[in-house]
Amino acid sequence: MTHKPTERVLNILNLLSITPKGLTLTEISEAISIPKSTLYPIMQTMLERNFVYLEKNSLKYSMGISAFCIGASYSQNKHMIDFIQKIMKNIVADIDETCQMGVLDGSDVLYVLKEDPVKDMDIRLISHVGKRLPAYCTALGKALLSGYKIEKIKSLYPDGLKAVTKNTITDFNVLEAQLEKIRQTNVALEVEEVTKFLRCYAVPLASKGKVIGAISISIPTFRATEKKNKLAIELLLKAKEKIDSVNYN
Repeated sequence: MTHKPTERVLNILNLLSITPKGLTLTEISEAISIPKSTLYPIMQTMLERNFVYLEKNSLKYSMGISAFCIGASYSQNKHMIDFIQKIMKNIVADIDETCQMGVLDGSDVLYVLKEDPVKDMDIRLISHVGKRLPAYCTALGKALLSGYKIEKIKSLYPDGLKAVTKNTITDFNVLEAQLEKIRQTNVALEVEEVTKFLRCYAVPLASKGKVIGAISISIPTFRATEKKNKLAIELLLKAKEKIDSVNYN
């Protein structure tokens, strides 16, 4: 005997899993034949538990971080996640700074893994697993956006690039120049564009020539010596080489 409420939740997740661009409440309602009055509280609960994500401008729902984590733990991606996390732990051990992994979710970078050094943090990062930030103003996000042409990027930000701090890039031409440099060097840089007194480096991770993720190292500016900056870049590039060499599929 089918349990109707459970069936509805599973139908919603199945529908969103095959619709990466997202769906509005009306579109979900019509697709799985549930009245919006019944559907809305279900979506709100799933939203609160991070099983779905609501893009505020388009009002479209898509898969959330909780669904991602559950799927990753059950699929072959779990092996890749474990592999990447081990590499990140080694990076933290070598440089004693925070290492993070993110994926592109619409116009945002979605943080999916994080490894902190044992010592107390001098600067508290505003990012954490499950957090979303505008991709254009983070090193992780820029590494992810380097896989897109500028026309696509402009479509992600129809209202332009808004400043988070005084250092945030708000000019598409400047962003495009940075992305071209990332394509050449495989290294993205962000300095105090989201958090004061913080410098971040990141590299894109690729599968069959397509950017599918990125990893970063965050360094407080007062510790960002030339030697440490160089080490961060070396560690990230070595990690990228290891991760990219593994078959993701």
